[in-house]
Amino acid sequence: MIKDLQQTDNETLPMAYLGGLETVWAKHAVNPISKLKTFNKGKRKIEQAVQKEPENVEIRFIRLSVQKYAPSFLGYNKNIKEDLSFIQKNRQEIKSQILLNNVDKLLKYSK
Repeated sequence: MIKDLQQTDNETLPMAYLGGLETVWAKHAVNPISKLKTFNKGKRKIEQAVQKEPENVEIRFIRLSVQKYAPSFLGYNKNIKEDLSFIQKNRQEIKSQILLNNVDKLLKYSK
């Protein structure tokens, strides 16, 4: 999956998913420095995707999911309220039932 996502040549949504995957993958790195490098690499990809498509609900959902569950000492939690508000306002634009179910679950546990 990682290799497939890496071959998408800067397509924004796959970039965001790859970033999300890398932030989660960081948990499995053995060396603490590797953990941080991997997490930061993923974080940068997510932020690039948000910069390129700030109105994309799915990308904002990815960032919210990562920020909500990232350890607070990493300091990657500055956009939680902003993304929650954006997703709630734009929820009706979601076409995928699977994504909508996941968004609803995250919103339910974010209250």
